[in-house]
Order: sequence, then C-alpha cells, then structure tokens
Amino acid sequence: MSSRIPLAYNPKVLELFRNPKNLGKMEDADAEALAGSIACGDMIAFYLKIDEKTLTISAATFESYGCAANIAASSVLTELIKGKSLEEAWQISWKQISEALGGLPAVKFHCGILAVGALRRAIRTYFTGKERPDWLPEQLTPDEKHAVEEEKLIEILTKRAERIEGQEERKDTP
Repeated sequence: MSSRIPLAYNPKVLELFRNPKNLGKMEDADAEALAGSIACGDMIAFYLKIDEKTLTISAATFESYGCAANIAASSVLTELIKGKSLEEAWQISWKQISEALGGLPAVKFHCGILAVGALRRAIRTYFTGKERPDWLPEQLTPDEKHAVEEEKLIEILTKRAERIEGQEERKDTP
C-alpha cells in the first residue's frame, strides 16, 4: 500500500484550479492543438482566436485533463497571451507560467511545459499553409522538444505501469 503526500500548492494555483479562467472548447477557433497524453491524465487542448490583420490573440481557451497544476498553468497562460501578438505569445516560457502562479512544486514543472507546448503547437497550426514568419523557427524549439519528450516519457511509464499491473494480476490468479 502506498501513501500519497499532498503537494503544497500556493493559494493562486488552488484558486485557478477551483475557478479556472477561459475553460472550455472554442468552437470557432482559428488554431487549436493538444499536448500531453490522455493515458496518464495530463493533457491540454488549446484554442486561439486570432485577429488576421494584426496577428493578435483576441481570445484563448483550454481544456485540461489533469491535476491542479495542469489546470492552473493552462488557465494562467490563456490570461498571459490575450491581446498579445503571436510572436509575443510564442516567447512565453514555462518559467513565466510558474512565476505567474507564484511558483509550482518541482514535480509539477511539466504542467507549464505542456501548456507552452500546446500553445506553440496551436501557433504553428495557425501558420500551416501560410507564409511562415521569420520569428517562427522551422525546427522545434527546446521547449517544444521538452513537451514531446514529456509525452514520450508519459507513454513509456504508462505502458510500464500497465505491464507491471498485468504481472501482479497474474500472480494473484490461482
């Protein structure tokens, strides 16, 4: 039997977990993207409404399947990017998300990483079939690669846990 020690989330994280801002699917989004893995429960969908003339984010919403930090990170990121140009939004890092939340426990930094990953994927999606601006790198950035690595690690750990669980079930069967 394992015991779980509750994480010490600060009041801002808990408030955004209980009352997230900009939660929900945006039906008329100009760009959307996912980051994370539903297999482990940490997944974020990001939706952006973009002013085509100014390339400014007029609205941002999210759907999150995960813990308090995951929901709070997504919520605060939607607030940080509203009114920003796509280029300005692109520059936001997971550390800025953590700072805006008043800090995250180290084991929850990945929640900020996944939020940034979802945002950057949505921005890349927006430019699919359009001329890529100079500020948008052709190759994945370190933060984007980190989000992909998080997703791969989540899948590996989930498969490993399922395999171990299956072995334990076979041991219990007479």
